[in-house]
Amino acid sequence: MAEFELPPGEVSTAVTHRTVEEIWFILSGQGQMWRRQDGESEIVPLEPGVCLSIPQGTQFQFRATGDEPLGAIGVTMPPWPGDGEAVVVAGEWQPTVPR
Repeated sequence: MAEFELPPGEVSTAVTHRTVEEIWFILSGQGQMWRRQDGESEIVPLEPGVCLSIPQGTQFQFRATGDEPLGAIGVTMPPWPGDGEAVVVAGEWQPTVPR
């Protein structure tokens, strides 16, 4: 489990996970998450109280669109195995922060 923040106006690097699934709970801020799985894409609005899943093999990317950091708690199942789990993919938006 991890708590993290993305500063206002920033965009993450798009990734997919090799072996884990994730559940996110949004704590603060505003944003969007792009997810693509099995050729289907969607953009989900993120705000406090939103909970979403990221199934194994889903490509995803997120961005903070509000005036404050986008804060979240993420849980992986099984536990995060270490380096090499996240694989960079082409995303919906141009990333602004390093991986």
